[in-house]
Amino acid sequence: MSKKDTFRVVTRAEDGSLLIRDYPTVDPLLQSHTQIGIDDCSTDLALRGMPIFRGLVGPMPENKNIVRYESPQVFEAMTKEWTAKPNRKRARRRTAKPEGIEAVAETVSETV
Repeated sequence: MSKKDTFRVVTRAEDGSLLIRDYPTVDPLLQSHTQIGIDDCSTDLALRGMPIFRGLVGPMPENKNIVRYESPQVFEAMTKEWTAKPNRKRARRRTAKPEGIEAVAETVSETV
């Protein structure tokens, strides 16, 4: 399990802006929130065993050393923004039609 240096809690302020609080350890979160379980199914193995808190969504990785928790309102808004972004269309490489394909098709149809 890799070391996580920062625990980040993202909520909404009264004016609607994001309020981000960083903690060096999980201890302040354990004092201010009720732990209701531990994460045992994350695909990020470094998050397994991290606490799950009542009223917060997470844990989720933000980058290599940050564990992120969000309020349900922030999670919902961020998810809606993320899904509303238009998909980047990839340019498909078109192959040129090989010369003589008609001749090959005629030969195949004659033999059938």
